[in-house]
Amino acid sequence: LLPQDPEARAHVRAMAAIVGCDIHPINNRRILQALRKDFGASEDAVNAWCATWITAGFDAIEALLAQDKTRGDFCFGNAPSMADVYLIPQVESARRFNVDLAQWPLISAVDKACSVLPAFAKAAPMVQPDA
Repeated sequence: LLPQDPEARAHVRAMAAIVGCDIHPINNRRILQALRKDFGASEDAVNAWCATWITAGFDAIEALLAQDKTRGDFCFGNAPSMADVYLIPQVESARRFNVDLAQWPLISAVDKACSVLPAFAKAAPMVQPDA
């Protein structure tokens, strides 16, 4: 899931870190429950909160994808990497919070490429049994 070249590894880790450090932690269930309970946020306000952080992070990822002129169908190269593993669940989260993905065509293309792979298809939230 990580390329051999140190610079390429750092690039993949940077994209993953945008999701893992900048988007997901402030949009997780515990934070959203606090927004609702402690601050009286409506569902529209919660969706707007999530959209703010998803948008900022996706703008950064989209810029990194656009700068990589050798990129294949995935975040890095022609095979999934750690960046894709982090990104695709966040794309699903964006859908859940009604964020319009059309503004990120490169992220949307990566999502499409990943969605046809069995590992990603089996991991999709809509195919998981109720917990």
